[in-house]
Amino acid sequence: MKPAVPAHYTGVIVEPDDGLEPILGFIASAKRSLRIKQFEVSEPALVDAIKLAKRRGIAVRVMLNPLRASGQRDNDATYEALKAGGIRVDWTPPRFMVTHEKSIVVDDERVLISTFNLSAKYFSQTRDYGIVTKEAAQVAEVAECFDADWKRAPFAPGKERGLLWSDDNARAAMARFIDGAKISLDIQNPKFMDSTILDRVLMARERGVRIRLLFGGRHGTTPGDVVDTFSSLRVLQRAGIKVHRQKNPKLHAKLMVADSKRAIVGSQNIDRVAFDFRRELGVVVSARETVQRLLDTFVKDWDSAKPYAVPDPMEPLAHDPEEHPPDPGFRHE
Repeated sequence: MKPAVPAHYTGVIVEPDDGLEPILGFIASAKRSLRIKQFEVSEPALVDAIKLAKRRGIAVRVMLNPLRASGQRDNDATYEALKAGGIRVDWTPPRFMVTHEKSIVVDDERVLISTFNLSAKYFSQTRDYGIVTKEAAQVAEVAECFDADWKRAPFAPGKERGLLWSDDNARAAMARFIDGAKISLDIQNPKFMDSTILDRVLMARERGVRIRLLFGGRHGTTPGDVVDTFSSLRVLQRAGIKVHRQKNPKLHAKLMVADSKRAIVGSQNIDRVAFDFRRELGVVVSARETVQRLLDTFVKDWDSAKPYAVPDPMEPLAHDPEEHPPDPGFRHE
């Protein structure tokens, strides 16, 4: 068994490599309070860990996304289980089409911001990341947003705190991040559907930045999103940008690394809907060891992936023997 994350831990969690224990340890490290806002929670061990925190006297509040864009409800059973355990639990604000944010604030001292949901497959099947930070301004801002969403009150992020909030500053912050790349830009994302970000990537290529894109293929993507993503990737390929298709672990992560020195990790797909209509959260990191582990994982995935001849978007459902079989439980929201 991998060691639990100690209370002082800061850095990166890589899934499925690190498994469930770091998240269990993070929840168990709480001494006073837990604020948990998640798109999906169904892993029994994590539900039990949240209920145990309540029994230990921790002030626990949980917000869960009520339904996917498709209308499917994934969190009803968890909502009822937490409510039965005496935990203050609520649905995320209805003004957002979806709340896709994945955050856990412990004791107002540290926060976990992740690309993974709190469900079993994200700790066993998918490439995902989590960032744990003790940066006081970042922790305070995530807690502030939680409280605002809990109260259905307005929230406006501060400036230059290294957090990407949708539906507010995320697109502009990601564009600035790309604009700052001088040597290299590595991107791992299931979707490529926002014209502003794609334009920024092309601008980076034009000024000589080496760009590598890791994409997960059609698997888990709706037919409409496939058409837009394939079209975007073909434009990027014509500009000389290399695209590889990652098969295993399944790609669910949302990662950018610039110049091997800075990285973005968060819930935002490169998708207009993610920037403009959903509650999403990402973080910029520059700690050397954290960025290095993210980059090492990207390179490992890149080297094991194959160059991808992106299909004609007008024939997106053509048979592809390399594609995963359909899995209704794996969808990029």
